[in-house]
Amino acid sequence: MGHGLHVIHDGLRSAPPLLLLHGSGAGSACWGPTIPALARHRHVIRVDLPGCGESPPAPSYAVPAQADAVAAVLDDLGLRSLTVAGHSSGGYVATALAERRPDLVGALALVSTGPDLDAFRRQPPILRMLLSPPIGPLLWRIRSDAVIRKGIASTCARRVHVPDDMIADLRGITFPVLSTVLRENTAYLAERGLPERLAALGMPALVVFGASDPRWEPSSARRYDRARVEMLPGVGHLPMIESPEATAELLLTAG
Repeated sequence: MGHGLHVIHDGLRSAPPLLLLHGSGAGSACWGPTIPALARHRHVIRVDLPGCGESPPAPSYAVPAQADAVAAVLDDLGLRSLTVAGHSSGGYVATALAERRPDLVGALALVSTGPDLDAFRRQPPILRMLLSPPIGPLLWRIRSDAVIRKGIASTCARRVHVPDDMIADLRGITFPVLSTVLRENTAYLAERGLPERLAALGMPALVVFGASDPRWEPSSARRYDRARVEMLPGVGHLPMIESPEATAELLLTAG
C-alpha cells in the first residue's frame, strides 16, 4: 500500500462499503461504539487521517491534501461510489474528497459538521485552555488521561464512557499538528461554506446534529437546505459515543 495511512476494516468485504473519517485531534477509535451495528450491514473502513491516531505526519494538513490521502487509500482498495461519513472536521475532508474525486463518493454523511464559521460557538473553558497559546502547548505536553477525558466530556451533553483507545488516539497527535489542522479547517470554511459546496456537488447528503452540541450552534443545521437533516435530542458533539445506536441507524440510511 502506498498511501501510508492506518486503515481498519470491519464487517464483510462483500457488503456495501462505508468509509468513516474522524474529526480534529481524534482517530478512528472515536467510531468504535457504532461499529457493531454498522458492521452487521456494511464493510466499514476507518482511516486515521494524517498525523492522527496511528497514521504518520504529513507535509500538508490542508483539507484538500487530507482528502487526496484518503483517495489514495480508496484507490488502493479498488473502491468506488461508496458512502463517506465524516465527524466534525472529518466532514470537511469527506466533502473535499467528493469535490476532488467524485468517482469515489456516492453519498455523504456529515455528523456534527458545522456549515460555516458563523455557526462556531464559544468553546468550553477546558478546550480553550488546551487549544490556545500560550498555555495550550504546555498543557498538551503534560495532559493526563483524566484531563483528556474531561476535555472529551465537555463536548458531550450526557454522561459517556470514553473508550480507552479513543484516549490513545488523542495522545497520538502533537499540538503543532493539531493547531495546523484547526487552522486549515478554518481556511477551508472561510473559502466556501459547506451548504454551498454540497449544492455544487449535487449528491445525496445526510446531516446529523446533536440538538445540544456545545461546539456548533445546533440551529445552524437548517442551513443545509440541500441535505436531509436529522437532529438527535439530548446529544452533544459526539453522537457516536453519546448515542451510538441511533447514529449507526442513521448512517445505514445514508445514500
